[in-house]
Order: sequence, then C-alpha cells, then structure tokens
Amino acid sequence: MSPERYLAALASSLDTLTSLARQSDDVLSRSVPACPLWSLDQLFGHLGSIERWAAAVVLGGKYVEEPAPPAVGASSWFLDGTGPFLETMAALDPEAPCWNFGPPPRAAGFWLRRQAHEHAIHLIDASQASGREAPDLGADFMLDGVDEVLAMFTPRQLRLGRMQQEEKAVSFHVPGAGSWTVGPGPAAASITAQLPDMYLGLWGRSNLEDTAVIGGDASLALRVLRGPLTP
Repeated sequence: MSPERYLAALASSLDTLTSLARQSDDVLSRSVPACPLWSLDQLFGHLGSIERWAAAVVLGGKYVEEPAPPAVGASSWFLDGTGPFLETMAALDPEAPCWNFGPPPRAAGFWLRRQAHEHAIHLIDASQASGREAPDLGADFMLDGVDEVLAMFTPRQLRLGRMQQEEKAVSFHVPGAGSWTVGPGPAAASITAQLPDMYLGLWGRSNLEDTAVIGGDASLALRVLRGPLTP
C-alpha cells in the first residue's frame, strides 16, 4: 500500500480513538476483551507510549527507549499526544534512513505501516470494550496486515527464538487474495481463512483454530498457529 493509504488509515483510526478516549471513567475502567489485564484507560496509555516512541524514532532516525504511561489519567495523556504524533507521521519521508525492527532497508516508511496497523487493532479492542461496533478496515488494508504479520513479524519471532522453528513449513491462504509460507521446505500443512478472520486471528482478536480450514499435518499447523506469531 502507498504511504498515503497508511496515513489515511492511521488518521481515521485516530479520529475514532480520540472520541473513545473521551468517554466516562466508568467506560474507561472496563476490561479490554483481547487484553484482559488492561483497562480501556490502560490501553490508551499503551497507545500514548507507542506514539511518543515511534515519533521520537522517526524524528531522530535512531532507537530510543519507549516512555512509560502515567499510572493515572492515561487517556488524557494519550489525547495530549495524538496531534504531534500524527503531524510527525504526516511529515516523514518514507525513504529516509530510520531505525526500525523490520528487515532492510530500514527506512521511515516502516513506521507508517506499523502504526496504521497498531492503531487499527487497538481500535478494534477499544470498540469492543466500549460496546461499539468494530470498524470496517477495508480489504486492501487487512491483506497488508496479514502480510505484515507473516512476512515481517513471524520471521522476527523465529529469529529471536520467541517461537519454535519447525522442521516443515506451513502455508497460510486467503482465498483469492494471497498465500504465505512459514518454515523451511515445502508445506506439510495449510491454514486457510477468509480475510477478516485471518487478519484478526493472526493478532489473537479471533480464533483461527475455530474459523480456519486446516489441511495436512494438523498438529504442525496448530503449533505454528500458536506461535506466537506476533509479539
């Protein structure tokens, strides 16, 4: 997808997230279904930390430590930072050299993609915690998100020893849209799901064990699916 598409998706997610962050304390104290150890207020604290971290990396081009959110008033802190964060994302040069945790070339455009999906997934979380309907993210965006997980995050998880390296490969399929292979050699198992289920399932926001069609070596497929494929 183009930098402009990522920026538009990020801006759209932020527009709704800022509205949700202004809800009453009763709502902000609710647990987030996909992250039950977090309240909605703490979710906004996480986003505030990520935004300040990503913006500082983009502005300096180098790694910096992620700031901790405040223990109290995290939603307000999040709201205070959204404007400068979006301005930084809008002004970046996608081709400019910049530290990131993806594969080379390491350029600032990585952060547009990463933050667009970071905010989309957490918008789903915030919508669920608020009792509101999840947003329609668009097929092109979800397909790009599947690629980000399977082509960037999962190889990183394997490289860092965060998930087991299997001796055989597993293929992931979105009918009519794309295929990805995780592991060495020809695939001994397959996981096929419709695009929304695959996008949400790879981030643990739906259960691919229930929604996907698993072929071949089912035990291998389930081990890979349980990864964890993402941090």
